[in-house]
Amino acid sequence: MSKGEELAGILLKGSVTDAWDYIEKYNHLSNLEIYQDIITPAMIYVGQLWENFEITVADEHLASGVCDFILARLASKYKSKSEDHDAPKAMFLCLEGEQHNVGLKMTASLFEEKKWDVKFFGANLPVQYALKAAKEWEPDVIGLSVSIATHLPKLKEYTEVFTYLPKKPTILVGGRLTSMYNLQTFAANNPLIITNLYELNEWISNYQMEGRTNAIN
Repeated sequence: MSKGEELAGILLKGSVTDAWDYIEKYNHLSNLEIYQDIITPAMIYVGQLWENFEITVADEHLASGVCDFILARLASKYKSKSEDHDAPKAMFLCLEGEQHNVGLKMTASLFEEKKWDVKFFGANLPVQYALKAAKEWEPDVIGLSVSIATHLPKLKEYTEVFTYLPKKPTILVGGRLTSMYNLQTFAANNPLIITNLYELNEWISNYQMEGRTNAIN
């Protein structure tokens, strides 16, 4: 049984103590490694169980709730207010109708570890409110998450309206659909499609070292 399947079983039992004890067994790993190699496959497995009618919606919500607890504790290890008033800024949101934001939380956490100024808007943010927030805050990066195929038509609207922002932020798109579809065909203006957190971490590091927004080869 893989680590992801082991953690999924614990999450579905609903014990935050047992789930944290399991994660603590791997405290020699970085948050990045735990996010990508343990938590991500665990939640993918939970999703597959739900899609195959092997668990209920209540079970899936329970697992997600325990996972949220784990993510909050992991993020708290690195969370500190940046004293750099010139730190780059990133905002993160799910498209309207999207309720799954675990991957987005891990993404935001990685940016915070790199001392970015982060705003996390979470699930189901309509485009007009996302655009208003971006106009007021002027982020350098906007991260979008889409996980449900029926929401893909909305991706073009979001990626298009953000191109009219004066600061021209880099648009990142992620979510489980990145491994199933060519998301560029559903988006406008060639956003960066992020398929995993290692790729994202490399992009952040290159952005900070080189000051480039197109940091992935």
